[in-house]
Formats: sequence, structure tokens, C-alpha cells
Amino acid sequence: MPHIMELMGKARVVIKDGKVVEVGEPEVEWCPLFDKLRGVRKMTPEEIRKNIEFRISDLGMFTGKRRLLGLDTYVAFGASEVMMSGLRRGFLETTVTACDGAGTVISSNPALVQGIGGRMSGLIETEPIAETIKGIRENGGTVLDPSTAAIDPAGGVRKAAELDYKRIAVTIADGKTARKCREIEAELGLDLIVIAVHVTGVSRKEAQCLLENSDIVISCASRHIRELAKPLVQVAVAIPLFALTQKGKELVLERAKDIERPILINTMELPVVPGEKQPKGLV
Repeated sequence: MPHIMELMGKARVVIKDGKVVEVGEPEVEWCPLFDKLRGVRKMTPEEIRKNIEFRISDLGMFTGKRRLLGLDTYVAFGASEVMMSGLRRGFLETTVTACDGAGTVISSNPALVQGIGGRMSGLIETEPIAETIKGIRENGGTVLDPSTAAIDPAGGVRKAAELDYKRIAVTIADGKTARKCREIEAELGLDLIVIAVHVTGVSRKEAQCLLENSDIVISCASRHIRELAKPLVQVAVAIPLFALTQKGKELVLERAKDIERPILINTMELPVVPGEKQPKGLV
């Protein structure tokens, strides 16, 4: 089974045996984040191939040489960075995320959470890689299903509860899974923070469902998320992170405590999404 990712404008990329074997067309023409960080002025299959090949060579993604620790913060307020700070400061007890070569992972190790998620885009499908699974276990993580590397956030939340965790953050990418996680939260008496990621191209109905069931959403290149969100806190204006609930707001503020650069705090009507700074081709 190959590994499948969606990245850089939701282009579908297939990786097999550590090699990129397929790159699809992106849905977005220009992303301010990749322009700023990687100098990519236009999303093309060639640029996307170069980017994922860099991740493979630099981090060992989708191979037995996956680097799981020592990863610097890629952005100040990404999903993994927010969870890392939440764990460091005791706001969270554990997290449920997805890792190439392992699928759903439960981890309370801040460095491991950042190592897994710092360069992770939309992981759609993956297969078990023994060395990656071993590395996760050696660093205190639990792989939900080592035999299949299934990506199952709701199952990960239930497993985290079985491990006696209550204050849990989970990343999800669709409204159905977000609702299921909320049902598990109510059933088991958890204190769950749902973080929506990989939302480029979602329908208006799906965007509304995500907003109703999430505490934090990374807006990616979603037009509907920008139009419908009613955030309590917004971080950044080009690819905004929206905190939608009080506990989402508090988790974002825990992350802010770890930022060494100066931070401007102000009050205003949100969201703030100036058109010239948004990705070209919002979908």
C-alpha cells in the first residue's frame, strides 16, 4: 500500500518505497506561507514534488529513517506547535495525531508531537514502517494500530481515555470525525480540544460542521472557513488560526507564552482576512 498525502494547495501526492511516484494538480495557485518560508511563487506539480522530496531527504518521511525528535518549529502557531506548548505547560495531558508510517499516535511527549507534526500536511493514507513505530514507542508514544497504521482520530481519543488521560487534544480533518470525537468526549467525561486541520476545499456545509465541533481551526485555503468563522482569537491574517471556544483560546495563549519574539495583542472584530494576503484561488 502506498502513502498518500495532500499538500501545497491540496495536491495529491503518492509515495512508494521512499520515492514520489505521483503528483497531482494543486487547487490553489499561490500560498503566502510557502512563498514566505520556501520562496514558492506559484504552486505547480514540479514545486510540490521538490517539496515532498525535501521532506523525505531531510526528515526521512515515509522511510525507516524518519526523524522524530529535534525538529524546530516550522510556524509559530501551527497545530503541532500549539499542542507542544500545551503539553509543556500542563494544559494538556496527551495528544492524538497522525504520523507517516504509523497512523494515529497518542503522545504526551512535546518533542515527539512536534517531530511528528511539524512538517506534516494532510496525511490521507499510510502503511506501517517498523522503524518509525519503534521510534515512537521508544519516545513514549502509543501507536493505535501498528498492524495497519490506520488513521482514526476518534479511535485514538478512545484509546487515550483507556490510558487514563482526560485533557486531550486531537487533530481532525472532517466534520463527521469531529462530531464523533465530541460524542466520545461526552460519553467518557473527557476534556477534549478538537483541532481542525487540512480544510482546503471543504464545502460550506462541511465548514459549518467543523466550526460547530472544533475548538481551533487552521483555515488553510478555505473560503468558507474564513466566511463563517466567529473566532474568539485569531492568529495571523494570511493563513489564520481561529480559536473558537474558551478552551481553544486558552490553549493558543499557552502557545503564546513560548513565543520569544514580541507579540501584538489587540481587540477588534474578527476575523480579519485582507484579500491581498490570502492564498490565490481560495476554495
